[in-house]
Amino acid sequence: MKQVLIGLLGVKLDRGDKATRWEHWRPTVSLFSHEDLLFDRFDMLYEKKWQRLANTVEKDIQSISPETKVHQHQVMFRDAWDFEDVFGTLHDFAKSYPFNLDQEQYYLHITTGTHVAQICEFLLAESNFFPAKLIQSSPPPINEPENPAQYNIIDLDLSKYDRIATRFHQESQDDISFLKSGIETKNKKFNHLIEQIEKVAIHSMEPMLLMGPTGAGKSQLAKRIFELKNQRSQCNGSFVEINCATLRGDHAMSSLFGHKAGAFTGATKDRTGQLLKANGGILFLDEIGELGLDEQAMILRAIEEKQFLPLGADKEVQSNFQLICGTNRDLNQQIIKGNFREDLLARINLWSFQLPSLNERREDIEPNLLYELERFTQSYGKKVVFNKEARQKYLQFAKSPKATWDANFRDLNGSIKRMATLAISGRITTQDVSNEIKRLNYTWQRKTSSGNIDILLNYFDTNTINKMDYFDQVQLAATIKVCQKSNNLSQAGRELFAASRLKKSQSNDSDRLKKYLHKFDLSWDKIRY
Repeated sequence: MKQVLIGLLGVKLDRGDKATRWEHWRPTVSLFSHEDLLFDRFDMLYEKKWQRLANTVEKDIQSISPETKVHQHQVMFRDAWDFEDVFGTLHDFAKSYPFNLDQEQYYLHITTGTHVAQICEFLLAESNFFPAKLIQSSPPPINEPENPAQYNIIDLDLSKYDRIATRFHQESQDDISFLKSGIETKNKKFNHLIEQIEKVAIHSMEPMLLMGPTGAGKSQLAKRIFELKNQRSQCNGSFVEINCATLRGDHAMSSLFGHKAGAFTGATKDRTGQLLKANGGILFLDEIGELGLDEQAMILRAIEEKQFLPLGADKEVQSNFQLICGTNRDLNQQIIKGNFREDLLARINLWSFQLPSLNERREDIEPNLLYELERFTQSYGKKVVFNKEARQKYLQFAKSPKATWDANFRDLNGSIKRMATLAISGRITTQDVSNEIKRLNYTWQRKTSSGNIDILLNYFDTNTINKMDYFDQVQLAATIKVCQKSNNLSQAGRELFAASRLKKSQSNDSDRLKKYLHKFDLSWDKIRY
């Protein structure tokens, strides 16, 4: 395969037409003096005003390397220090060059030319417009002038460099560990999810949507994403978190976008909105599904145009932030119900990630238990550990179906904090664990019963509910929940009887559901409307 060198003429370092020119280092000419580096062709780029120097360099190359053919190419730079001009000129040359990769190996000399030209050559090689290896030449060491000049070949395929590849991999692993707060999680689905989030966090400024049940860790993950980007100098602003479920009416608009004094009753002075505070940083809108439609419209414009109008203002303000959204709702269902804007979901859904619940990550309970104990120590200055039997008993319960972890990691955090606080001499005993298990079971049962009662109270009085068996209360409440989120009776029936209907040659899910509801004097219309 032929060896081809492409390079700019060095108008300062390659200069010289007297016999003494051979006494100093000339980067272009010196490349052809190495016995282990032979080129079949040299494509030399130069400006027309340096024609005489180009001819001298060609003559000198042929005198020391007669097998090399020198092809001269005139290029024109209006300003050799203007990045756009130089890049455009070299880009045009690369596009018109007849590369033949099957028969020729290319090298791009980056020692000559202005610093701007060298940067442009690197970028064009890195993006493969010049499908070439970079070659860098240098003079002999000052204390060894008798030695030949030196050169270094740089292959931009970094995967060939083990140390570099290892370093990149380690940096990525460090980032992933950072996003997981240093917790050695074992759940494959979660670990894969964090790997994806790490790539997106480092390489994108587009909105991100974190989905998952309450307590799954959306808020903490958003903060870690901000801290990671901040460490890499990818954002220099603040992390601003807003729980959209707490925003209502004028307060919502004012909190998000700010207001001028007198914008509404009670607005006695100007207020800076949270969007402006997030300028240069990250805005985390938790529970975005709770945001009103008017606020959604203004958020969409703020994302797309980086500007918005505070309440009562006649001049728009600008804020350039990255948006991260969190939700425990199905936003597509919210669109169907008319509660969420389809265009906003399309804008924030470019990068969406579904965080699993703690129930789906039971193998991660043990490392998170250790993490929560470390957090307790850092917060309260008290070192707390489990004794062996207590640890085994707690983990056995925590990983069993009896532990429902309704509030996910919030339940786990509260549980560890309670046991650590009550631990005598910093050791959690089996009795401490037994007491905590009773407390958790009681809390979860109350929550389930309370939730069922709240649903049934919409259709029955307290006396009627108290006359129902607990079994009927649970089953009827679950049925009503499915009906409330379904579009019609058939859809609800298919979900409720999904398993049993497969055993029948014919099934009438609507009729089965209608008869079940009728037992309690309920109907589809009564539940839905």
